Order: sequence, then structure tokens, then C-alpha cells
Amino acid sequence: MSENAATSPVRLDRAGAVATVVLDRPEAMNALDTATKDGLLDALREVAEDGTVRVVVLTGAGDRAFCVGQDLREHAAGLADPDADLGSTVREHYNPIVELLSTMPKPVVAAVNGVAAGAGAAFAFACDLRIAADTAAVNLAFAGVALSCDSGASWTLPRLVGAGRALDLLLRPRTISAAEALDLGILTEVVPAPELSDRVAQVAAELAAGPTLAYASIRAAVRFSATHGLGESLENEARGMDRTGASADHREAVAAFLEKRRPELTGR
Repeated sequence: MSENAATSPVRLDRAGAVATVVLDRPEAMNALDTATKDGLLDALREVAEDGTVRVVVLTGAGDRAFCVGQDLREHAAGLADPDADLGSTVREHYNPIVELLSTMPKPVVAAVNGVAAGAGAAFAFACDLRIAADTAAVNLAFAGVALSCDSGASWTLPRLVGAGRALDLLLRPRTISAAEALDLGILTEVVPAPELSDRVAQVAAELAAGPTLAYASIRAAVRFSATHGLGESLENEARGMDRTGASADHREAVAAFLEKRRPELTGR
């Protein structure tokens, strides 16, 4: 990571094959200032490239917020500078962060410990699973500050809730409780707040012990199908089966099934 670990507003914790990326500005509800965006991008690049990491968890420090999006205090200072390119952070930070969350070759779990708003909500949408505390909430806050949406919200949200519902949530932003977000399909699972850490650790451990190559192929296949027709998607699935069918994990899983034992998968 680009900053010293002791001073970075992003913390990277490792436990075996699980890497947890923590937005560590609880006093600012984990808002995204430049240092946090730089640190998050560095951390995600590091875990994406690390073959010993088989699952990534993204969360926020404290119990108030997962991430409330752009730090508006820093943003307001930029508005006072006539030469500032306020859109540059979208291309320099938000876009590559979402690309990494969406495309790294391993599962990514969002542990939504509090409010997820704006880009913070969109970061969660880019993850495979969104497990939330029952005290969490979601707000697509972009229009509330007279901005368009970013961080992939226009792509991910309609795929979670449908285009009509996505437009409603984006055009008329409001705070959505965890229970409602679960009903809408935004969240994968909601648990009592004191149980969030244990539940996420349980799910992460399950994924970390699974077939990492197969998970990567499934992630890529779902993305591919969003922009391709049935015939192309079928052929892409066949290529994925070629790759995963030649893997050591596939051979081990078949052998374990025939021998009536649990497979020991290595992610290869």
C-alpha cells in the first residue's frame, strides 16, 4: 500500500486466505477523501494480485457507517478552486476501484456494518455478496447533491432491482432500511448487528475453502452474460468449463464425491 500502515485510512487485515479491507475513518463515517481513495485502490490491487488470498471482505470501521461516499468537506474545498477538475477522481479512483471489486479472480463480500451511501453503496453493489447488520441502511444519495451517479451504480443497481426500481431509487434518493434493502434484492443477507462479524467470517471461510478458479470463472461468466446474447454466453460457458475442468480442484472434488469424503480444495 502507498501509505504507511500506521497512518493509512485504509487497513488491510489478513487471516489465512481471507483478506479484509477496512475503510478506517469512523470519525468521518468512512467518507472517501483522497487519501482513503488512494489507500483503497492500493489495497484492492494488492489483494487482487495475491494468489494466497482466496476471498476478500470489504467493510468500514465503527458501527455507524460502511461508507457514506465522497467526503463532501474535501469536495467543497475543490469547488472553490476554479482550476480543479472535479470529475478526475471518478476516472482515477472510483472507476478502477469498482473494476477491481467486480473483476478480481476471487469472491468479494461486503460486510455492510452501517450506512452505505453514494459511492459507498455502489462499492457494495460491486461485490458478490452483501451481508448487512440489521442497523445498516442504503441511500443512493447522488441526486441529493445534484450529481449524476458514479461508481457503477447505473450498471449494478438495475441488475439487482430492475431498471424501473433503480431509477426510482436514483431519482428520488431516500434512506432504505436493511430490511427493505433485503426485500428489494439489494442485500444478500441481514443479521443482528452483534452477529455481523461472526457471520461474515463464517461465509468468508466457506468461500476461502472453495474452488477459487471456479468462483472466478462464474464471476466472469455472469459479467459476460450481461452484455452478450445467449449463443455467445453458451460458448463462453464452454470455455469456462474447459478451464475449470482441467483444474486440480475439479479432479479432487470428483474423487472426493466418489470416495464419499469432503474435498480438500487448494484454489488451483
